[in-house]
Amino acid sequence: MDANTIIDLQSVSRIYEMGEIKVHALRGVSLEVKRGEAIGIMGPSGSGKTTLLNLIGALDRPSSGRVFIDNVDITNMNEQELTVVRRDKISFVFQFFNLLPVLSARENVELPLLIAGVEEDTRVSRVNHLLELVGLTDRADHRPDELSGGEQQRVAIARALAKPHGSASSVVVLADEPTGDLDTTTGEEVMQVLIDLTRGEGGTLIVVTHDPDVGERMDRVYTMRDGQITNS
Repeated sequence: MDANTIIDLQSVSRIYEMGEIKVHALRGVSLEVKRGEAIGIMGPSGSGKTTLLNLIGALDRPSSGRVFIDNVDITNMNEQELTVVRRDKISFVFQFFNLLPVLSARENVELPLLIAGVEEDTRVSRVNHLLELVGLTDRADHRPDELSGGEQQRVAIARALAKPHGSASSVVVLADEPTGDLDTTTGEEVMQVLIDLTRGEGGTLIVVTHDPDVGERMDRVYTMRDGQITNS
């Protein structure tokens, strides 16, 4: 396998059973993403976009096929092993921010580093660096309810890149409609921050979106329909 490949899905299918009904969410999807790329996933509701994101993010398992993250086969890993993969390799940016309301912006960004056991001086330095990159140094001690929607999403982006030292080039940022709850101007600004920061830190970005303007900013865009990728 190419060492420059960060994501490799090989003939992946996902079937959900609802009583006697089987729902084919993904049908034999193969996808290869190179380290450092920005990839867009587009398609109508129910096409399999979120299921695909969940498989890449080690939140779900395929019914068949294989999933490789950074040249490691995670298909049959146990839950403890998958937790480590998510902690070290995967970050999520959601439409509704998902910040902890009782924590400040600084504390929200710091939390993944705290969980990973990063020592305090390194944590503080990394958090300050990330908040500076997203332009929120002067808002670092404000809680989410004291921040605008755009500011909250910037905090979420900074948190997504808050990984242990030296792992940034192996981080995959998965963004599910990251500008869907923002007005057009703010959404454009936040999207540019997401792209610039992920690339600047050496990470890889995969964005699920309905917005063609977002798609135009990606290196490549895939369209999904009925659980399959219909173009590349």
